[in-house]
Amino acid sequence: MDHAQARTWLATAVTEARAGLAAGGIPIGAALYGADGALLGRGHNRRVQDDDPSMHAETAAFRAAGRQRSYAGTTMVTTLSPCWYCSGLVRQFGISRVVIGEAETFHGGHDWLAEHGVQIVLLDDPECAALMHTFIKNNPALWNEDIGE
Repeated sequence: MDHAQARTWLATAVTEARAGLAAGGIPIGAALYGADGALLGRGHNRRVQDDDPSMHAETAAFRAAGRQRSYAGTTMVTTLSPCWYCSGLVRQFGISRVVIGEAETFHGGHDWLAEHGVQIVLLDDPECAALMHTFIKNNPALWNEDIGE
């Protein structure tokens, strides 16, 4: 996967992250793309809005995509390195690739995913990092709750 394609897809996840922030939530967004490049589902972290600790951005995008016969060749795009919960979702369903906006503010399970054959594309996107840095600075307790600390 080339970085131009990855950045185009990341824009969808960033839009979702901004929507989550605007709704009073944590600014993490995600999108699931099919092997043919079609957008299957998109979503943002809704833990706060839905009072549901399992509603991470990747989970929201996965649920929005609905059932797929196979996840081979699909790409999960996320603004932030996926936590262990979301990394498990990627492994469980055989999602082939994860595009990550940034892993500076949180380094989740993407190394583990790579060790198990998932292609990782880490973009080190400054906009994604800035969203999270600002959010963490302004909402440290909520952020620590989100990452389980």
